[in-house]
Amino acid sequence: MPSSPGTSRTVLVTGATGYVGGVLVPALLDRGWRVRVLTRSRRGLEGKPWAHDVEAVEGDATSAQDCRRAMDGVDVAYYLLHSMDGKGDFMERDRSMARTFAQAASDAGVGRIVYLSGLHPEGRLSDHLASRVEVGDIFLAGPVPATVLQAGIVLGDGSASFDMLRHLTERLPAVIAPRWLRNRIQPIAVDDVVHYLAGSAEMGPEVNRTFDIGGPEVLTYAEMMQRYAEIVGLGRRWITTVPVLTPRLAGLWIDIVTPISRGIGRPLIGSLVHEAVCGEQDIVDVTGPPPGGRTAFEDAIRAANKGIDPFRWRRTLARTSAMVGAAAVTGSLLTDPTSRWYRRLDKPSWEPPPAAFPVVWTGLYADVALVSAVSSSYLAEAGREDEAKQLEQALALNMALNTAWTGLFFRARKPWLATAECAVLTLSSADLARRAGAAGRGKAVAIGAYAAWCGFATVLSGTIAHRNRRR
Repeated sequence: MPSSPGTSRTVLVTGATGYVGGVLVPALLDRGWRVRVLTRSRRGLEGKPWAHDVEAVEGDATSAQDCRRAMDGVDVAYYLLHSMDGKGDFMERDRSMARTFAQAASDAGVGRIVYLSGLHPEGRLSDHLASRVEVGDIFLAGPVPATVLQAGIVLGDGSASFDMLRHLTERLPAVIAPRWLRNRIQPIAVDDVVHYLAGSAEMGPEVNRTFDIGGPEVLTYAEMMQRYAEIVGLGRRWITTVPVLTPRLAGLWIDIVTPISRGIGRPLIGSLVHEAVCGEQDIVDVTGPPPGGRTAFEDAIRAANKGIDPFRWRRTLARTSAMVGAAAVTGSLLTDPTSRWYRRLDKPSWEPPPAAFPVVWTGLYADVALVSAVSSSYLAEAGREDEAKQLEQALALNMALNTAWTGLFFRARKPWLATAECAVLTLSSADLARRAGAAGRGKAVAIGAYAAWCGFATVLSGTIAHRNRRR
């Protein structure tokens, strides 16, 4: 039965600074629970609207002592932790942390553990999904009754799975995707997830099991992309699937074209290899349905998209493409490798063939325009408008330096001056990569390839200038 304000029943929420934990805490407070959170630092709670309404215990969930201290007097403990950091040995870390948590809950006399896991089919699973299932099994086999909720894609602004869906759809009007984008998925609105999580705290001690939770519709990922585009007015996406893209390659692509880091994107991609459809709906009999019933996909998308501008990306890409395109066109007009002056220069044997330069530069220009747009739009959406503006200003300066180098070398015929200017261009390119890296390491690496090529151009220009110093 629901707790009343006078009972002072206490719940512990781990992962409260994460997306689901952050929306679960106020829901529990509204239900009259006293909420305690375990956090590595109280500073992590700054900016949360409920920060002053909870008791914060500083500690680490890997420490048995910290867990027991946080669970003292707790009736229900929420475990909303998992390792999605791209580092090795995550399965052992998750396993050890779950065992520590389960034992600490038993030692402290906690009445229930509630864990949010992932929907999955039978059979072999991706490492990350298998680890989440294993954590649930650890809790179910432990001495404290456990509720393990198994969800697929969670639809809500701030959910990594939703963010990946929307960024891919907004950024890619045409997609060549892995064939598992045709697998069936049963997404769920974050409000429905919170309803089931909060309701799980009221279960009796006889309940110790998993529950599948999902929305009312079963879709493929490709269908979700099409539906998202239709709902927000982006227009139809062109999607075709191929059997050759591995989760690792897809994760690298996600790291470049979306704000989702590789450490998070790769396990999300790995989970899409499996179908995620509810096998039962027993949770509704225990907690009751969400108010108004399960949230439809369209309603969940509209709610998640409040405050989001789905056309920001298009406008940003138009700006970065205009800057890069102007530099590319001007540079090509200034370049004249067929001139008598250039053909008579003494050039090193390791200089690439002339046909290689337009191919390499075209690819790098496209890379810079795309990644700069991804990074700038991400920073602006994150409320870091000044950083976004400074990145685009750095891009404009870089493209001006890029054009100037071509003019100094081929038109002014000043190899030494062009070498010095190209060195400045290389520094500017490295600075551009640094600024893009604020949106994720993959973006820095992508623009770093351009910076490396500018560095090579500096060395080549300097070598040509040295070999022709008497001319």
